[in-house]
Amino acid sequence: ADLLGEGDLVVDGGNSKYTDDEANAAMLAERGIGFVDCGTSGGVWGLENGYALMVGGSDEDVAKVQPALDALRPEGEFGFVHAGKKPGAGHFAKMVHNGIEYAMMQAYAEGWELLEAVDQVDNVAEVFASWRGGTVIRSWLLDLLVAALDEDEHLEKLTGYAEDSGEGRWTVEAAIDNAVPMHVIAASLFARFTSRQDDSPAMKAIAAMRNQFGGHAVRTAPPPGGEASAS
Repeated sequence: ADLLGEGDLVVDGGNSKYTDDEANAAMLAERGIGFVDCGTSGGVWGLENGYALMVGGSDEDVAKVQPALDALRPEGEFGFVHAGKKPGAGHFAKMVHNGIEYAMMQAYAEGWELLEAVDQVDNVAEVFASWRGGTVIRSWLLDLLVAALDEDEHLEKLTGYAEDSGEGRWTVEAAIDNAVPMHVIAASLFARFTSRQDDSPAMKAIAAMRNQFGGHAVRTAPPPGGEASAS
């Protein structure tokens, strides 16, 4: 705010908390500076595929930066939304997106663990790969899990440890504040907490998918007599 002047505009493209946007927009408005909050999805693949953008702010402010947003978004009809005019609308939408992402990854991971645990299925990685066509559960997350299994079929190089980057917690907090039942997303968040207590096979799959789409750090199994390392 000290560096900018009246008529300038700030775009927050990080995964900021929507309540911070409200305070920042009000502070900047006192100086005649506009504010747009922009939730950004696409992970490390966004540079190649385009970034899904969810923005909040006035029509006027969004219009000012629309050319830049159009340059960053994916080609085609989808991948961009002006979620609302109130500050925080974009980041709130991205927060819920990430909560759903938590739940989807948890479901894939638990299914993978069950298939690995039974004797009936010989080719678990091939089963997941087959689901990429014609099924109702095909998705980019499924593609990424298959890519991880191609690199490490039984995910033996990973420990079942997965961080949460904040948005899942905020989603559950917002659900509590608004009395919205959120059984699955809450359970997926708590599963990540579980991963930090004991080595979980399902959480290996979560860690693998987070590394695939976002380049998030993973912890490899320790060498004999050594300690686990993060990479």
